[in-house]
Amino acid sequence: MKNIKLIEVPSEIGAGTRGASLGIDAIKIAALDFMSNFFIHFPSEKIPTENKILFEPIESPYAKRIKGVVNMYERVSKSVSDSIKNNFFPVVLSGDHSMGGATIAGIKMAKPKAKLGIIWIDAHADLHTPYTTPSGNMHGMPLAASINEDNMDCAVHELDPETKKYWDTLKKIGNIAPKVAPEDIVFISLRDFEKEEKYLIEKYGMKVITTNEVRRKGPENVVRSVIRYLSDCTDIYISFDVDSLDSSISKGTGTPVNNGLREREAEDLISKFMMNRKVCCFEITEVNPTLDKENLMAEIAFNILQRSVNILMMN
Repeated sequence: MKNIKLIEVPSEIGAGTRGASLGIDAIKIAALDFMSNFFIHFPSEKIPTENKILFEPIESPYAKRIKGVVNMYERVSKSVSDSIKNNFFPVVLSGDHSMGGATIAGIKMAKPKAKLGIIWIDAHADLHTPYTTPSGNMHGMPLAASINEDNMDCAVHELDPETKKYWDTLKKIGNIAPKVAPEDIVFISLRDFEKEEKYLIEKYGMKVITTNEVRRKGPENVVRSVIRYLSDCTDIYISFDVDSLDSSISKGTGTPVNNGLREREAEDLISKFMMNRKVCCFEITEVNPTLDKENLMAEIAFNILQRSVNILMMN
């Protein structure tokens, strides 16, 4: 049986829409509405945030609030790393998806020899860099930071020395760069990305599984083929961005996109992945209750969280 530790990261400085920092509390409210005592069962740690800088002017237009993001990466990566070293399975609940890069760093810091595979269940590729970003939002960059990529071939911006310094710090956090090989990343339900990101996906031959493929083959077959694809990896991290769900249900997230997964498909995929012993960390991110009615997104996220953790407990 795995010892589970909840790591709460209510940070939203990487997002373009406000409100994701409230996502974790919304998931807890959903648990209460379902009369579940899930949140008292596990040790949890709440990471202090830098959300106060949301009220300050933006210094780096191509990497908004990157100074705060660097601070968050240091805190979150340490927490994830310490948890794994103490034989906990970290379940990370985060506000915005920029923190996925910090989680990856933490896994590598705890297991520097690991060959890490990443299952990124997300409508977006999150492979932008400050040189290519259309928005400057850091939640579009965690995978680029993790593979130590600037994507200069597609650069459209020049960076000031300060922004460049922070970006280089971000890529090298934990003194390991790259943290993951690009070909060890699998995207599921990816459907909204820019040509700069497509360039990297094609350059490195990253694996993309569309929503239609999930529907055609069924979650079980998809899980089997992904695990086979990542068979060289010693450890696997699963990151679930709720915007991977279809926009008809994912109203409560900053960037909803059509043609996404149904709730049941996401739940089946994740719970089947969780049965694999290589999985060492799971993250749920981008629930934004300020955009939602009836707290629906958080309820869906809670269902997935509870089912996943139950499977971990049984394994």
